Amino acid sequence: MTPKNEKELAQMITGANGTLRIKGGGTRPIGQCDGDELNTSAMSGISLYEPGALTIVAGAGTPIAEVEKVLAAENQRLAFEPMDHRALLGTKGAPTLGGMAAANVSGPRRISVGACRDFMLGVRFVDGQGNIVKNGGRVMKNVTGYDLVKLLTGSYGTLGVLTEVSLKVLPNVETIGTVMLYGLTDTKAIEAMSAVLGSPFEATGVAHFPKSKFGDPLTMIRVEGFETSVTYRAEKLRDLLKPFGDAEIQIGATEGPGSPEGWSWVRDVTAFAEHPGDVWRISAKPSEAANLVAKMEANAVQYDWGGGLIWALTDEGRDLRAALGDFDGHATLIRGKADVPTFQPEVPALAAITAGLRAKFDPRGILNSGIMS
Repeated sequence: MTPKNEKELAQMITGANGTLRIKGGGTRPIGQCDGDELNTSAMSGISLYEPGALTIVAGAGTPIAEVEKVLAAENQRLAFEPMDHRALLGTKGAPTLGGMAAANVSGPRRISVGACRDFMLGVRFVDGQGNIVKNGGRVMKNVTGYDLVKLLTGSYGTLGVLTEVSLKVLPNVETIGTVMLYGLTDTKAIEAMSAVLGSPFEATGVAHFPKSKFGDPLTMIRVEGFETSVTYRAEKLRDLLKPFGDAEIQIGATEGPGSPEGWSWVRDVTAFAEHPGDVWRISAKPSEAANLVAKMEANAVQYDWGGGLIWALTDEGRDLRAALGDFDGHATLIRGKADVPTFQPEVPALAAITAGLRAKFDPRGILNSGIMS
């Protein structure tokens, strides 16, 4: 089923006799759910773009690349740099705004500007009873009623099928600078990254690659803005990091780790793309990250968000959660064959709230049923 508009979508959901599996661009098949495919790709196109107001509104099926092209023409961007999962998951198609919002997809810049959820201004969606719902608006100061915008973002289509998304955008930057350290242990790298994030020098990307079959340890810190400011802050960060070694600075690099392409490599976890095994995404306290990695026995690891986000490549079929035990965070199976729930099981109190919300928005339980089980 491929509805052409919101009304058709509402009719399809109302008349559904079984479960529905929601699909946008088909680039992010994370989680398992059965049912008839409901494809939102036809509900596409930019309906409003006001560069002066830093606002864009588009259909949920609109490819992200189309939006980024329009923004680039006005020297603007999606500041939270949504991850492209295609290389990692071996998928085709085009990532869409609806899929991005449904999964709250965010990249390395989340540490400085926030996640996709923080840039969502408004949504239109159809709930599990076929009701068309609008929430939010086209400005940041919108406090009318319940904030369903934040609720829908990251709900993986279990509360409603998105039809339209309103987003705040930001100006692009003039220059990118990257400060790089080599040879640090995980513990030292996290200490260095924490020092950076505690400084006033506004890093917009802080990542670490431990020694693995992909190469020697590399710690990367990104600063962005006007060239004079980037140069100044990069030099200050190099001074700050002297206790950890001699740092290398790249300003305006067009290739290599410090270039925009290099940071997209961080964002998309492409180091794992051509290697077999399960891929886990672990959210944790940076102070606990190195100890958690020591328990993993992973084939390769990548730290992002200063250690708050860990990507791990493990042997196929291995339950990484069992190896980690209880910790203050959660582990999601992004790619793999492990016979475990894709998402971290919720504690009873949170599970009760989740079930209550789904009962309100989708009382028949037909939207992406089981995807978060």
